[in-house]
Amino acid sequence: MAHPSQLGFQDAASPIMEELLHFHDHALMAVFLISTLVLYIITTMMTTKLTNTNAMDAQEIEMVWTVMPAIILIVIALPSLRILYLMDEISDPHLTVKAIGHQWYWTYEFTNYEDLVFDSYMLPTQDLSPGQLRLLEVDNRMVIPMESPIRMLISAEDVLHSWTVPSMGVKTDAIPGRLNQTTFIASRPGVFYGQCSEICGANHSFMPIVVEATSLNFFQKWSSSMLES
Repeated sequence: MAHPSQLGFQDAASPIMEELLHFHDHALMAVFLISTLVLYIITTMMTTKLTNTNAMDAQEIEMVWTVMPAIILIVIALPSLRILYLMDEISDPHLTVKAIGHQWYWTYEFTNYEDLVFDSYMLPTQDLSPGQLRLLEVDNRMVIPMESPIRMLISAEDVLHSWTVPSMGVKTDAIPGRLNQTTFIASRPGVFYGQCSEICGANHSFMPIVVEATSLNFFQKWSSSMLES
């Protein structure tokens, strides 16, 4: 999860998020180079007497400042399109989970199981145990097996919500009457936090998301205990 005074993104917990981090660094370098060049040109224009009037009619300059931006846009667009296609690719998911947004909690339905359905509410501050995170902990975590393709079906019951887990690289709107779809793979075990990223009402900031990635054996034990309870 994010830490105080953290400047960068959260550590990636899925292959898609790793690709997004690489693309962010790639695009940021292009922006840095463009900003440096523009700053240099502005400084030169303010500190140098313009004595060469022929530069105003040079066709070479016209070609350079037309072709260079086009090349930069292509260099940025191609990796972006690749990641967009990767994010939309859903191939043979091992588990399908349906997340339904309510005011203000989440309901999870594990469609591979017949009766595995539960609500996930934020834990009040007075009920937190030592080491738990305020405004981020829930009473029922969404447990998934790691290194398995997970398909998320996301919708809402009342108003617009957004199911977001930054370290997984997942952010999908939950819209009433519409079923959105996304996929991710947890590349390592751990507990990953997110929140609703849509302004959905007075308690918008009090419907956290907690995804716990575990081994397959632990997931099977957890699912069996949830079905029995």
